[in-house]
Amino acid sequence: MSDTSFEFKADANDSSPLYMQIARKLSDDVLNGRYQVDQALPSERTLSELLNVSRVTARKAIDQLVDQGLVVRRRGSGNYIAPRIEQPLSNLTSFSEQLQQRGHIPGSRWLKRAVVTPTPEEQLSLGLSPYSKVARLERLRLADDVVMAYEVSVLPQTVLNDPNAVGNSLYQYLESINKAPARALQHIRAMNASAELAKQLGVPEGQAVLYITRIAYLDSGEAMELTHSYCHSDHYDFVAEMRRAT
Repeated sequence: MSDTSFEFKADANDSSPLYMQIARKLSDDVLNGRYQVDQALPSERTLSELLNVSRVTARKAIDQLVDQGLVVRRRGSGNYIAPRIEQPLSNLTSFSEQLQQRGHIPGSRWLKRAVVTPTPEEQLSLGLSPYSKVARLERLRLADDVVMAYEVSVLPQTVLNDPNAVGNSLYQYLESINKAPARALQHIRAMNASAELAKQLGVPEGQAVLYITRIAYLDSGEAMELTHSYCHSDHYDFVAEMRRAT
């Protein structure tokens, strides 16, 4: 984006601080697709000169976009539009596959990989006995080193015996051992981030996030994966094709 392309005029009837008005204008432009992923925003200095505001005001406006997950700061380089995923609801694809299809680099920051006893909810969802064991994978999912989601996956040990064998892509590993899912049921809803979740995602406490629950099944019909994903709502678009019943 060129430094002269940003147009803004303060609204005299808007009582909110000037930095918030600037942040809303920038946010609207980002969400409306005026600026593309990885496109640079004007520097704080340039923005302050363009709008004839202090650098503190310009910095606070950009801080708002960073807090919303729309912009990522790159040390020594500047401020850039954060990655965004458009996920068709009709396709069963992994996080890594979605990113690779859009030219991004997927990554994982592992928080936990262990074999444990399943919780009652996990036993019910996966059809397990209380004496079964499950592999629990807890990680942050990254796109071009930007945190996109916090994710917890649980699989019966009969499906995934060694959780430490999984690399960036769980589904890629499952395919390599001939245990990839054939279908899945997915539920999506909004929730407000708790203090602990907000810390993981790097967002303010109470900010709205997308909570996605997926149960995947093998060809045999056996439930083989329960995943809870907590996603930056500003990074995701879910697309569904619908047909009118006849």
